[in-house]
Amino acid sequence: MSVYQHPKDPLKAYLYAGLAVLFWSTAASAFKLTLEHINFIQILFFATLTSCITLFIILLIQKNLYLLRTTTREEFIRSAFLGLLNPFLYYLILLKAYSLIPAQVAQPLNFTWPIMLVLLSVPLLNQRISVFSLGTMFLSFAGVYLISSQGNPFDMRFTDSLGVSLALVSSVLWALFWIYNVRDKRNEVVKLFLSFLFALIFVMAAMFFSSGFESLNWFGVAGGIYIGLFEMGITFIFWLKALQYAVSTYRVNNLIYVTPFFSLVLISLIVGERIHLTTIGGLLLIVTGIVLQRVVSPGQ
Repeated sequence: MSVYQHPKDPLKAYLYAGLAVLFWSTAASAFKLTLEHINFIQILFFATLTSCITLFIILLIQKNLYLLRTTTREEFIRSAFLGLLNPFLYYLILLKAYSLIPAQVAQPLNFTWPIMLVLLSVPLLNQRISVFSLGTMFLSFAGVYLISSQGNPFDMRFTDSLGVSLALVSSVLWALFWIYNVRDKRNEVVKLFLSFLFALIFVMAAMFFSSGFESLNWFGVAGGIYIGLFEMGITFIFWLKALQYAVSTYRVNNLIYVTPFFSLVLISLIVGERIHLTTIGGLLLIVTGIVLQRVVSPGQ
């Protein structure tokens, strides 16, 4: 079911897409700065709570709250599973990765999810991988190696192998979420709201078994709220509107490749990290591999 019905308007499509790319580009910097004040579980709690409230208000404005009453038991179970994948496990692992490694490393490694999507499509969707696709994956994973080296490509020892591994695992979780979510034909905002609602329950349980609300400060809480609004919640709606206004969704989708590069600029300016040449080179290899993969398999 479509969330909105809009006439095609390229100007509005690119405006909404640009806003989405802008806000998503700030996410890595927001993660890193907020982690200086509160821990990754606390961030996830405030971000998830903010997203739940935001999405509920959007459903209220759209007059789609009645769709929640028509949700079946099976759909609630599906939403609980999707909420476990994303935002709970996905952001839990991603934020932990950001706490261990530089933002300029975590962000592009997380961006490998389209490659993970192709790999997971083999066992889950019974798709085959061509020799060309294998070549594009090799290109992207060469980029992963360069980024993971953190400026030392000839040193086989990564600065923090756990952080690198967690960033890559987060990309696998996002790919899994994408595969299962795309099969669910319910209203997109309803799906997202219920996923976040169940995730909030999971995060509250994690808070209970961890530090809970200890050592909180307003800077950390504000960062969590910002992440909930502009990484998880309202920005997704901007992206949906961009696709609905777009004459060519393929062209609008291609704007997403601007995100990691703009994110590096913000990481340098806001977080103060010195961006390594290996980070830029590795990101170029990852994006090139993804773009070539889309050219040969545009349906992916």
